[in-house]
Amino acid sequence: MGIAFPGESREYRAARDRLLEQEIELRRAMEAVAAARRELPPGGLVPEDYVFKGAEADGAPIEVRLSELFVPGKDSLLIYSFMFPRDPEDQTPGPTIGQTALLPLAEGPCPSCTALIDQMAGAADHVSQHVNLAVVAKTPLPQLLAFAEERGWRRLRFLSSATNTYNVDYHAETPEGTQRPMLTVFHRCLDGIRHFWSSELFYAPTEPGQDPRHVGTLEPLWNMLDLTPEGRPQGWEEQFQYG
Repeated sequence: MGIAFPGESREYRAARDRLLEQEIELRRAMEAVAAARRELPPGGLVPEDYVFKGAEADGAPIEVRLSELFVPGKDSLLIYSFMFPRDPEDQTPGPTIGQTALLPLAEGPCPSCTALIDQMAGAADHVSQHVNLAVVAKTPLPQLLAFAEERGWRRLRFLSSATNTYNVDYHAETPEGTQRPMLTVFHRCLDGIRHFWSSELFYAPTEPGQDPRHVGTLEPLWNMLDLTPEGRPQGWEEQFQYG
């Protein structure tokens, strides 16, 4: 569509132009999905003002209600449910340094969630200009904060849901107690706080050879790999450290 790169063949340009048309359609589809999401009717009112365990700037423990996560002028709240503890079937090696390395593997954090939060941490200052943002995990608060410190996650707010039913109510925990990686959006309305959207694509049937990709549009890691000839490496999973 008007441009060419050094050394490319006619075959390449023709194929690239066809791909560009697909990319344009994908962009239109993404915009349409975003518009449809914004037009959702009001979701359900939250059943209670959940009390989470949090910490002051100096580390002193405090209780934080869901309603207190909304600051003036920001009526939307994004909560990522961090699988900490991890899925019991996940045998990926755990951290090798810090206090978290001392935890039994089954009680440790999920490496895939960790990779996502690494990416969220990079965007947190920008996102927080417009919406409220928090990460919630079932693990006790001291363990959660210790791991956040070890990862250098200083721009995100971390809360423990160990003493409430938030995870169960919003499908971030199975009836058997296994944690699930849900991203949930709440909106503060005149009549209270309502659920707006969750990444329930996690629970939808997947295509052969694919994972749920329920937060796939948020992850630079996988989207960057999709741009390469190799694509997403088969059988590869995120790790706490490499090499």
